[in-house]
Amino acid sequence: MTVPDHHNVALVTGGSGGLGQIICRRLLSEGFHVAMADVDSDALAQAAVEIDHPELVTCHLDVTRAEDFSAALAIVEKNWGGVGVLVNNAALTRTTPLFEISAQEFDAVTAVALKGTFLGCQVIGQHMRANGYGRIVNMASLAGQNGGSATGAHYAASKGGIITLTKVFARDLAVSGVTVNAISPGPQDLDSVRTLLGPEKLEAVTKSIPVGMLGDPDYIARLVALLATPQAASATGATYDVNGGLYLR
Repeated sequence: MTVPDHHNVALVTGGSGGLGQIICRRLLSEGFHVAMADVDSDALAQAAVEIDHPELVTCHLDVTRAEDFSAALAIVEKNWGGVGVLVNNAALTRTTPLFEISAQEFDAVTAVALKGTFLGCQVIGQHMRANGYGRIVNMASLAGQNGGSATGAHYAASKGGIITLTKVFARDLAVSGVTVNAISPGPQDLDSVRTLLGPEKLEAVTKSIPVGMLGDPDYIARLVALLATPQAASATGATYDVNGGLYLR
């Protein structure tokens, strides 16, 4: 296996907040160059100030637009020669009750998580295939495996679709030295999760977790970093469950 010089260059979508920013910080601490991408320019700028790292650049990126991925790729190529790692993390979470979800809201949620992951794998995957190397990590969710009792149906469906897309791209890109994997977290100890669920529902969810606690988002970020290494060459097409025992298979 030939490993290009830019093997440690990572593009992270939805990178400015919550888990995305934690992933960016972890990758930086592990020696990666990181392009933190997000559709929210203000949040990007604020996150860049907070992280304050010389190997961090920011990219405005709407994951529903293939041309935005191409533009981000151009920025990263100019800075570091190419992309070796893609983390498809961007998602839009809504907890609207099942029979109250409008067609427009369904489209909006699935466009970010599912379509965004597809476009990322497609645009950046072609770049990686041409270079004969790449590591793609897609952020799935327990919701996509158990029906999403704490999240909206559109979010759960998107995450289930991501698990399938992971297999499809993994099979197609394996011969080119590109691996594609998914990580499927259960409820994480994040401000966004606490806000989304609210105190009462959060307490009930936590009690339902066999290990008795929310997940550690930095552990998820460490798993991303592990799958992003050249040594992870034989790990592909897999979904890594980190859910506290809520879903066993």
